[in-house]
Amino acid sequence: MLRVISFNANGIRAAARKGFFDWLPDQNADFVCIQETKAQVHQLEDPVFWPEGYHCFYNDAEKKGYAGTALYCRKEPDEISSHMGCDEFDREGRWLEARYPGLSVASLYVPSGSAGPERQASKDRFLECFMPILKGFRRKRREYIICGDWNIAHKEIDLKNWKQNQKNSGFLPHERAWMDELFGPAGFVDAFRVINQEPDQYTWWSNRGRAWEKNVGWRIDYQVITPRLRDKVLAVSIYKEQRFSDHAPLIIDYDIDL
Repeated sequence: MLRVISFNANGIRAAARKGFFDWLPDQNADFVCIQETKAQVHQLEDPVFWPEGYHCFYNDAEKKGYAGTALYCRKEPDEISSHMGCDEFDREGRWLEARYPGLSVASLYVPSGSAGPERQASKDRFLECFMPILKGFRRKRREYIICGDWNIAHKEIDLKNWKQNQKNSGFLPHERAWMDELFGPAGFVDAFRVINQEPDQYTWWSNRGRAWEKNVGWRIDYQVITPRLRDKVLAVSIYKEQRFSDHAPLIIDYDIDL
């Protein structure tokens, strides 16, 4: 079995203060994919950021305190790639991929467009650049588990107040159409929905209006897999007993041996 955790930390140092690294050892994860680290690697000298038993990799944004990804692997990868192939976004540390024979596990942080038109334009450029790359992955003799904050709720079931959010970033018609293509013609699979088709399954909550307490959330964190892995999904869960960030860890078990 392979256990994969995806988690947007909204600042890895803040998540550490909230107990994330106290919780992690008991999860027996093979891979931990973290997004929005908001730190340069030289700021992470404390051993807590290099958990025992893992090969730990960080991909920082050039801009300090912004974006960034991390990937912790039980088994040492054959290769690590921090370049997805879109220069603008490679500078923001949005991709980190561990490669093994026949399998890649990646941590991905898609830009948010919620801060205004300029940020939405950046997000749209990312989506335009990334889809051909994803389609290229499908032509390789390799399976993919792409974990991360995709910053889009795909369907009405994936956010509480979908009617009020149809003109808001993260649920815009063209963003949802992009997800339709991802899970349609591009051939990828939403691993969580292989097992869990229930409503009210969210991974992010606003810090306003007691959203967490009321479970008024969005499902924007995904593990996106190649179709041959669909039948390998064993169990899925969203961990909500503690709150380490405005996102919750997404945990998925696969019937895969490395």
